[in-house]
Amino acid sequence: MMNIGLLLIRLAVGLTFMGHGSQKLFGWFGGPGLKGTGQWFESIGIKPGLFMAFLAGLGELAGGFLFAAGLGGPVGAVLIVLTMLVAVFKVHGKNGYWVTQGGYEYNLILIAVAVGVACTGSGTYSLDAVLFR
Repeated sequence: MMNIGLLLIRLAVGLTFMGHGSQKLFGWFGGPGLKGTGQWFESIGIKPGLFMAFLAGLGELAGGFLFAAGLGGPVGAVLIVLTMLVAVFKVHGKNGYWVTQGGYEYNLILIAVAVGVACTGSGTYSLDAVLFR
């Protein structure tokens, strides 16, 4: 049952990150696309905005895919943690803990989930298990 639990966690978090990356890179799912994300990044002091938006979107898309697929060991988790740390330090941290006030609560939960899965491994139902065991 633990392996099914890990699969469900990886899919929920990983696919969500892929969606966020697609919003930034391609404007899918109601997202602003690369240009809009780049402009917003510039407005909050992340420069050069367009390039950093590309890196953020790529990190979320690739990290989400690797995490969901259970491929590459902790690489997907590291990409998720890095994007969430930037979100905490550049956007949410100043608002306190609770997400209802725009705080970093949700970001911290995602960091904990990513680190937890990286520490335990992706489980039996992962591409790493199929390809490397």
